Amino acid sequence: MNSDIKNKEIPTPYYIVYEDKLRANLEKLSKVSKEADLKIIMAFKANALWKTFPIIKEYFSSSTASSLNEMKLSLEFLGNDVHAYCPVYTDSTFPEFLKGCTHITFNSLSQYEKYRSQIEAHNAVKRNRHVSAGLRVNPHCSVIETDIYNPCKPGSRFGENSKNLTNGLPAGIEGLHFHALCESSSYDLEEVLKSFEEEYGHLLPDVKWLNMGGGHLITRKDYDTEHLVRLINGLHERYPNLEIIIEPGSAFTWQTGDLVTEVLDVVEDAGIKTAIIDASFACHMPDCLEMPYKPIIAEALPDEGGASRNEGRGMANAGYHYRLGGNSCLSGDFIDGWRFGHPLTVGQRLTLLDMNHYTTVKTTMFNGIQHPSIWLQPISGEPVLLREYDYDDYRRRMD
Repeated sequence: MNSDIKNKEIPTPYYIVYEDKLRANLEKLSKVSKEADLKIIMAFKANALWKTFPIIKEYFSSSTASSLNEMKLSLEFLGNDVHAYCPVYTDSTFPEFLKGCTHITFNSLSQYEKYRSQIEAHNAVKRNRHVSAGLRVNPHCSVIETDIYNPCKPGSRFGENSKNLTNGLPAGIEGLHFHALCESSSYDLEEVLKSFEEEYGHLLPDVKWLNMGGGHLITRKDYDTEHLVRLINGLHERYPNLEIIIEPGSAFTWQTGDLVTEVLDVVEDAGIKTAIIDASFACHMPDCLEMPYKPIIAEALPDEGGASRNEGRGMANAGYHYRLGGNSCLSGDFIDGWRFGHPLTVGQRLTLLDMNHYTTVKTTMFNGIQHPSIWLQPISGEPVLLREYDYDDYRRRMD
């Protein structure tokens, strides 16, 4: 049976991840990694769908974790090379990080000094795996427009200030870490690197590694990978002692999955037509409200300012205009501004594109709204059910 026909039999709402698109991203990341001698590790904060990890593990097995749960997920399903970073560690959790991680980055000198003796004691035991300690710093270069995702905005709680490092790093710090990007380009990285080297370049000859964080959207079509490779090779030339690391999240699963929904009702008020779907922006697509981010709908006409898979259908202002409303009781659970070539009707399916990265990991159970099921479309064969949710999932969470 044709997979497109088969998918129509899957009850909505559901997420679906495409193996061929995932592998295409992994191939591109792998190529860049080799050309630039660049260590690429996966950020779990963007993707924790561990049933797809066997595919990812064919290309990459290192990860970055910001919680014990992320660390444990990597150790169980991806690999033992885990780089931890938390804004703060606690006395109860740090010993577990120490046992499970290869690298631990501290947000401040005070956090490092608090746990320094534990790292030294751990590394002194020969049978223990060496844990490399790092320090996060703030390059004070903002290239991100949305403040909620900008770790370098004034007053940021992330990273040690350069004024506290004029005399160098304390003993035991083997690496530096910064994070300043979000779905950014290699030219944004170039700007950040300039600021970073001005503030912290004097420290680089004394460390073993540099982690340039996440937000490198290498798999976006317009990303200049050749420029990135030149940037990284330039770093290698200036600092041959450094292992260069990045930890993208979105790049791994960029445009690899969709959310398929169904129109349940169409209502109108003040001349605004709202198609209410069987999914929720608040519960199932929170980035749409946080960014805000307006997903492309495969069945819609092209955006006035952008493209869609149906580009070329209709004139810029033609079509039937709709707001999409979620099925929760939150007043703000809606997104404006789609156009269709025909009136929307109850029962019509809509495919919201690029709903994998930073989507499934950020869902909520507000209102007890049923979570979409999760499917994998293999390169060949029928879709495979990865996860289905029911009442027990909601009840156990509130238990």
